[in-house]
Amino acid sequence: MNRRLVILVGSVVLLDTLFYAALAPLLPSLSAQFGLDKGGAGLLVGIYPIGSFAGALPAGWATARFGPRPTVLVSLVVMAAAALVFAFGQTIELLYVSRFLQGIAGAASWTAGLAWLVQGTSRERRGEVLGFGIGAGVVGAQFGPVLGSVAHLIGRGPAFAATAAAAVVIAAFAIRMAEPHVDAERTTGSPLDLLRNSRYLTALMIFIVPSLAFGVIEVLAPLRLSELGASAELIGLIFFVAGTAEAIGSPIIGRLSDRLGVLTIVRVGMLVAAVLLIALFFPTTVLVLSFVLVACAGAIGTLWVPAGKLVSLAAERLDVDQGWAFALQNSTWSLSMGAGATLGGILAAAGGDLLAYGFAAALCALVGLVMFGRRPAAAVTSDP
Repeated sequence: MNRRLVILVGSVVLLDTLFYAALAPLLPSLSAQFGLDKGGAGLLVGIYPIGSFAGALPAGWATARFGPRPTVLVSLVVMAAAALVFAFGQTIELLYVSRFLQGIAGAASWTAGLAWLVQGTSRERRGEVLGFGIGAGVVGAQFGPVLGSVAHLIGRGPAFAATAAAAVVIAAFAIRMAEPHVDAERTTGSPLDLLRNSRYLTALMIFIVPSLAFGVIEVLAPLRLSELGASAELIGLIFFVAGTAEAIGSPIIGRLSDRLGVLTIVRVGMLVAAVLLIALFFPTTVLVLSFVLVACAGAIGTLWVPAGKLVSLAAERLDVDQGWAFALQNSTWSLSMGAGATLGGILAAAGGDLLAYGFAAALCALVGLVMFGRRPAAAVTSDP
């Protein structure tokens, strides 16, 4: 395992999710400042994954054509620009633009970064390495609310200008990092081969549902915590703790997927998440809601690493460039996250939070039950 590469890619995806997750404690104050209802707040959350969806396939093409390192460098430049727009933008339109650009940069950073990791790792350790990479992204999501809380205290300008500076520093290190050796021959498979492969489609299904659920949570949980009296700083702390549980679990889940396959993890994770999503509606105190939120985030977080491993193995078996494999994965994630955030806000505005949480829970339960009917040899195993 190339530890320097793991640290570099981990830093890139950490910075991306740091910026993305910083919105949670700022959402109530931004909603008040710009007069946003739940639908408008949902759009502010959801426009990031919409940008990620728009940038995913171009990122896959760039990674396959030019390699992971140049694509990562471009993503860091766009990331820095988006952070500056968010830091100093004084209209809601500029904040929308910033979040959209950040989504594009995020697609490129995750697509190229994970492809870079996979190229430098044997399949026997792929789950573990992806666990560290995804875990770094979770750490970013964990500290994002802290950044948002700091921005609430000192202002968006200095907080997010520092994020832009960090992107420049990481880019300087990325320039000096050599790309791992890969076979000289180009891959012969096409992205369409992935979309015709049942294992790859299974991985996409595993990504879609928890992404929808997280989109709903990102909109409704901060607003509900604020209604119950939580300050922006406390909301940031709660999301920090939720991210901690997910970050600690990712490498562990990665090792388990290397040894046991992913079916058991996916089955249990989906069904537990369904129960906890419904439970998010009922707490009437900040403390109880916080415990449920942490547990729900942990359950949903068990699903990313096994699905990511399946994505890489399917691409390898079909001789498709890893950049395309992770680009399609990111398209699935971003479209689902954006839909979850937007639909969650709309459903909550129309019929209450229970309707939105119930929608996400029903999808998780359905996929969990479907996975109980899948045989390991035909669905999801550690072997390609």
